[in-house]
Parts: sequence; C-alpha cells; structure tokens
Amino acid sequence: MPPSILVTTRIPSSVLARLELVGQVDLATDGLTPATLRERLSGKRALVCVMTDCIDATALDAGPELEIVANIAVGYDNIDVAAASSRGVFVTNTPGVLTDAVAELTWGLILSVTRRTAEGDRLIRRDVWKGWALDFMLGMELSGKQLGIVGAGRIGRAVAARASAFGMEVVFASRSRERDTAPGEIRMPLDQLLVTSDVVSLHVPLTSETRHLIDRRALARMKRSAYLINTARGPVVDETALDWALEERLIAGAALDVFEREPEVHPGLLQRPNVVLVPHLGSATHETRTAMADLAARNVEVVLAGQPPLTPVTQASIRS
Repeated sequence: MPPSILVTTRIPSSVLARLELVGQVDLATDGLTPATLRERLSGKRALVCVMTDCIDATALDAGPELEIVANIAVGYDNIDVAAASSRGVFVTNTPGVLTDAVAELTWGLILSVTRRTAEGDRLIRRDVWKGWALDFMLGMELSGKQLGIVGAGRIGRAVAARASAFGMEVVFASRSRERDTAPGEIRMPLDQLLVTSDVVSLHVPLTSETRHLIDRRALARMKRSAYLINTARGPVVDETALDWALEERLIAGAALDVFEREPEVHPGLLQRPNVVLVPHLGSATHETRTAMADLAARNVEVVLAGQPPLTPVTQASIRS
C-alpha cells in the first residue's frame, strides 16, 4: 500500500502531482481544526503543514506512523520539535527559497512608512487631498541614514545587500558568534543599534528569547525619528508597547507584516496613520510560495524513500 500523506492547505498543482507520485494524498483545502487535524493524522506517514497548524505532542501522538512533518515556512515555532525528535519524526522547513521575496517586501515597507505612501493612498481614497503644498506630508530620506538589522541570517543579510542602492549604512545585532561575521559587517549590541539606527528591521526567529524582544524598554531606546519594521514573527514585538510608544511619539512610525495574535491586530495600531499594516505577505509571490511547497514535498519524497531530509530542523539548529 502506498504511504498516506496529509496536506493541510491548498498547494500548486505541480507540487500536488509530485506528492501523488510518492503516495496517497489527503488534501485539506479549507484548513483543519486541531481536533480534525488529529483525526486525519491517523495512518499518515507524512504531514505537509503550514505555520497556522499547531503540531504539538498531542497531534504527534495522533499520528504514530508519522515519519516527517514538512513545514511550508522558514519558521517552525508552530511545531514541538523536541516532541517530534523524541518520537523519531523528522521536522523540515523551507529556508533559502523565500529570502529574496521577504527582503523585497521589507524594503517596500521601509519605503512605504518613511515616505508615507500608504498614508497618502488612504488620504486620496477619502477624497480629502487638496493639492500640492511645500510642507505637505513630509517624510524621511533614506540616503545617509543607518539601517539597523536585528538578526544576521539569510533574510537579514539579503535586506542589507539592498541597502547600498538607497545610500544607507547597515549595522547588525545578532546572536551569531563573531566568527560568523562576514567581511565588512558592522556588529553592535542591540541597545546600541536601537539608540543609533534610523530604521530598525527585525529578522529573528520566534523563540523564548526573542518573544517581546521589542518591548517598552527597547522602544524607548530608539530615536524619536526612527521607524520599526517587522517581517519576522509577530510576537517578537509587544504590540501594546508599540502602541504606547507611538502614542508617546517615542518613534516616528512602524510597518508590520506580522502580528502578535494573527489575524487579530492591536486596535490602537489600526487607528494610527503612521503605521503600515500588511497581511503577512512576506513570501507571497507565485514563484516563492510554489518553491516553498515544492521544497516541503521534496523533503517528504526523500524521507519516505528512506533518505535523510534535505532541510532538517534539529535541536541544535534551534539553539544556534
């Protein structure tokens, strides 16, 4: 009997065809509740899931025949990796393939919030624009400013690589060891980065250490003229603290692609014209989402064939 594979979301037809060559696919097109997920995991040898699926110990116990959980995402905070490892289940993610897409969106957010383009769009749609004026809707130029990147992984470095086009100097704060520093990179403690940067862009995974990394204290350290960008994970930013900082005018604005309790957004942020809000579109291009799903499928393919996964998540990778 061919192996049974549960897929929790709609995937491109080319990727579905790849999986159907491997085994029998149980495709859930409308999402699964935790209870339904557990029911459908029975008898499955592979699970292809997304970041909104909670794969905890209870879910893993519902699929005792599981060999792999392939997450269509770079982050894996939705999966209990330790519990999977203890049960002999591989966990994989999709690093690399979405780097450029997220970096491009990050720059779109930087430009949107610093030059007030989203705010201007809303103003025109409300039919309240009265015409050009010398002092109307002034923003901040990027040339000559400092971009502080928190997290020097693939995406953080891809964002940094584009900074020279805008004449920005880049500095990093990260947990990486000094020997991981590339030539020419400037590293500094997070506090120093917050104090000196004109734009702070977040590119860290969600862990116990990074949850609410940007809290009241961190926001109070930033320049009053600075902007905060988050395309990492929502809970890295304390949204209540961010709303407070904006109310007190401790920072100039923020642009968020991810939120603390998605799809809910802090109500205070919804009312602020100097906040750009985007519905988790970091990897949302046809090319990237297809590549992500395809990498997850290839991981399933090799594991069910008795080979090591292509992009495994391990306890060591979580600690690094």
